[in-house]
Order: sequence, then C-alpha cells, then structure tokens
Amino acid sequence: MSQPFTLGIHIDGLGSHPGDAGGEDAGSGGALDAARIQRIISRIESAGFSYATFAGSHLPGAAPRLDSVQLGAFVGPSTSRLGLIAQIPATYLEPFHIATQLISVDYATRGRGGWLVSAENSAAAAAQYGRVELSEEQLGREIDDVVEVVRLLQDSWEVDAVIRDLPSGRYIDRDKLHPVDFVGASFSVRGPAITPRPPQGQVPIIADLDAAPDATSGARVDAVLVAAEAAVIDRARAAVDGARVIADLEVVVDSRGEAAPDRLARLDAVVPWATGKARFAGSAPELVDRITELAQVADGVRLIPASLNEDLDELVHVVLPELIARGVLTPPAAGATLREVFGLGAARNIFSDEGVLVR
Repeated sequence: MSQPFTLGIHIDGLGSHPGDAGGEDAGSGGALDAARIQRIISRIESAGFSYATFAGSHLPGAAPRLDSVQLGAFVGPSTSRLGLIAQIPATYLEPFHIATQLISVDYATRGRGGWLVSAENSAAAAAQYGRVELSEEQLGREIDDVVEVVRLLQDSWEVDAVIRDLPSGRYIDRDKLHPVDFVGASFSVRGPAITPRPPQGQVPIIADLDAAPDATSGARVDAVLVAAEAAVIDRARAAVDGARVIADLEVVVDSRGEAAPDRLARLDAVVPWATGKARFAGSAPELVDRITELAQVADGVRLIPASLNEDLDELVHVVLPELIARGVLTPPAAGATLREVFGLGAARNIFSDEGVLVR
C-alpha cells in the first residue's frame, strides 16, 4: 500500500507543558472531565488529524489524567475517522492484560485502535507491582518479549474462529484457536487470548526510538517516533526495518495576543518544560511551513501541544486547514482503519492453517 503522510496529536491531560494550569478549563473538572475530553476529541477529528495518542503512566505522582485505555474506549463510539492510540507501559503490567486491552479498544473504535509503547522503569513504578527496577539489559528484553507476545495473542484467534453454530451449540471453532506457548525472561503466556481477533488483525504499534529502542528493532513495531530534525529522521530511516518514521514536535503557538516565546517563558517560569524533544515556538503560519518541510523527509508528524486550551484553537482553525489546502495532509476517510491511515497492508496471521507458528 502507499505510505500517506499522517498528522497526529498527543493528549496529556490539560496539555503537555507541566506549567500549564488549564486556563479557563481548570475549574471544570480539568483533565479528569470526560465530557471535556470528548469535546476536544471531536474538534481534533473534525479538523482532520490522522490520530490522537493518549498519555498513560503508572508512575506515582504523575499528573492527573484519565486512563489512556479507558479514554480510547470511551471516545471510540463517538468518532468515525480518528485513530485512537493508547500509551501503555510495556514494563511491569501483565502482557496478557495489555493484549486484551488493545483488542477491546480496537473493537470499541471499530478498527481504529493502536498502541504507543512506553518503557517506564523506576524503583517507585516497580514497587507498585511487587517487582524491582530492571537493568538496562533486562528492560530491553522485557519490552522485546512483551511486544512479541502481544502480537502472538492477537493472532491466537483466526479471523473466522467465531462460528455461532446454534444447531451444535458451538460459539467457536476450537481448532482455530491457538495457544501461543510463549516463555520469556520474566514471564510466560500459554494463551490463547480471551477475546477474538481484533478488527484490524494487528493493531498498529508505535514506539519512541530513544525510549524503547529494543521494541523498534526488526519488524516489531509499525512506526517510530523521532526528533523532528532532518538528520535524525534520516538516521532513523536507515536504522529501522520498514517502520514508518514519525517526527515528534512539541509546539507552542502564538495565541490570544501573546507571542509563543513569551508564553513559553511564562510557563517555564512555573515549571520548566525539560524533555529534550524538538520544539517549535512561533506563529501558526510558521508552523505550517515547518510541518510542510518535515513532510518531505518524514512519514508523519506528531504534535505535542503545550496547552490544549490555547494551542488547539490555532491548530484547528489555521494550521490544519492550510495543510489540507496545500495538499500536504489528507484527512482520514470515515470508517478507515488505523492500519489504512498509516498505509499498512492487511495483517497476516502468523499461525498457519494447521495451527503451527510461522516465525
């Protein structure tokens, strides 16, 4: 399939800048107001974004936000074009449960679900699950194992395993369910999954190339996030095998009479936004030019707005309309799956007709 340019947006509570208090939304339930988030998602979809990623974390003391999986499932039925990608840590959580959550979100979104792999690793996070912090080598192996077993579990039901045969009283054809028999370094999974194969067959998997390099090796993920710099993008394309390369860009846009650099300085005075990611601070037309340039070297761009309350207005009313007018971005069609939005082919089941695993 062709490889279309995609434009995504990251949703992290009220915004990704830790110094943003939410403005006029702060007193209305803020990041925990599900109705507010649903309104934001509706605006994002109507504007023509390809997908939204939802921040997720099990770290103690993290900023308040709705659970990424539950949020994807909640807004899924009210959307028809926007891809909904939940950030789920590959560390410490039960891989069987991760697979079940992803399959469930894919059903709730009618084939528009995805997984943003994160690699949280700290003593505090591990303690919540009765585990210990992982070494660098253990972390890489854990991520690698989790991604592999999640893919196996999605394939453990063949597409026509559900038969609903009333005369015989059979709901499934058990010959089309396959145990995965996976044994990793720190866990094992017998399988199969407890839910049927997801509508997409395999939900698209995205990982940050720097945060989870082991997950991005080979063909384990469908897209990698890298800094929005041409040299970095070129190196990433050479390092990954066939995965889409998506430029990650933090954005602060001129808004409501305040220049972006001034607004960024004001927010940084509260809490510095120190992430090390590529960042844009300027006008909406300048951002259009920056994305247009990135479209020449990257397969997509994911925007990380400092403040949803302020940046989203400029993105929806200025940036996306101009990108669409220039032909840089084509909004997803209603009913398109996330795999289709990313230009991925049909997912192949890795089990053969005889139920033998084909690696």
